[in-house]
Amino acid sequence: MMDPFKGFGVTFSHMFRKVITTDYPFKPPVSAPRYHGRHILNRHPDGLEKCIGCELCAWACPADAIFVEGGDNTEDERYSPGERYAKNYQINYARCIFCGLCIEACPTRSLTMSNEYELARDNRQDLIFTKEQLLAPLLEGMSKPPHAMFLGDTEKDYYVGALENPGTSAGAERAPWSDAGTADAAGSAA
Repeated sequence: MMDPFKGFGVTFSHMFRKVITTDYPFKPPVSAPRYHGRHILNRHPDGLEKCIGCELCAWACPADAIFVEGGDNTEDERYSPGERYAKNYQINYARCIFCGLCIEACPTRSLTMSNEYELARDNRQDLIFTKEQLLAPLLEGMSKPPHAMFLGDTEKDYYVGALENPGTSAGAERAPWSDAGTADAAGSAA
């Protein structure tokens, strides 16, 4: 007999509380600093890619959301300081569970996660991000690969000082296409 009055009591108690409204599309909320969002493939300070195409991230992924196809660097075409680079790199965000195991498996710290969380798309095919969409943007002083190694003669010169000079591991959280909100804009921005 008292159940309907209890239900109305909850409704009436919420009617007089202050309404909290977020102006989401125009003022998105700031996420926590350690939030696991969209992945970024980082670069070295000269623009070469940190990814060496080892496929450890794909093996560590429990959702089988990552596909990596490695390729061999040549002296004429060098994309990373090592012997190999990621010729084809894809992450399927329809499958990704944002667990971060791929980040832990990466031996070169080339794969990190940003704070970007707006990944909704109208088409499932647009949820498969390619290497061009995942690569960190070229910052000032970087050259677009392929090019020779500028930071040293061997790959050891790149990886020994990686902790003191992380390249774009920090500061590349917002890619140029993130404000556009579509995967189509990523192709024109890359």
